Amino acid sequence: MPQPIPLPRLASVPPAEPPYDDERGPESGAPATYGSLALAPEPLGPLAPPPERPAELPGLPGPLSPRRPPGLPDERRLRGLGQALAEILAGRRPPQTVQDRLSPRAYRELVRAGKMIHAARPPLVGLPHVQRPGDGVVEMCMLVHCGERSRVLAVRLERQGVQWLVTEFETA
Repeated sequence: MPQPIPLPRLASVPPAEPPYDDERGPESGAPATYGSLALAPEPLGPLAPPPERPAELPGLPGPLSPRRPPGLPDERRLRGLGQALAEILAGRRPPQTVQDRLSPRAYRELVRAGKMIHAARPPLVGLPHVQRPGDGVVEMCMLVHCGERSRVLAVRLERQGVQWLVTEFETA
């Protein structure tokens, strides 16, 4: 009599994305960073100003819940915008879906660029690294995972009235 074949074991799949900083609890032990990479724990030097402490929000722990200055775009929305741009550059989404988020010149460049990311599977963007080089300007870069080779997507947004518009983008 043949031996019965064992059924495959089912295992839960871990989440594909790491939690956002505000979703981590104080027990995570991760340092709270906002808007830049935490590359070195030591001070930058004698001429560097002391790092700003985020303002405390009522009912939330202070260091783990940084407060965005008014009028700055939310980093979760920036990641969604980067994901949409990566999908457009991979030919998996029509450019019209983000037309209202781009300046007219940036939209023309996006349509002209066409498919720049060649990937066997849909692209998946990582967490954005956000910088604010000036008032009313936000620049971000993010890693785009698209199979064997990853790409980088850099995006510049400028505030025009009450809306943030993509004015420049670049991928490599």
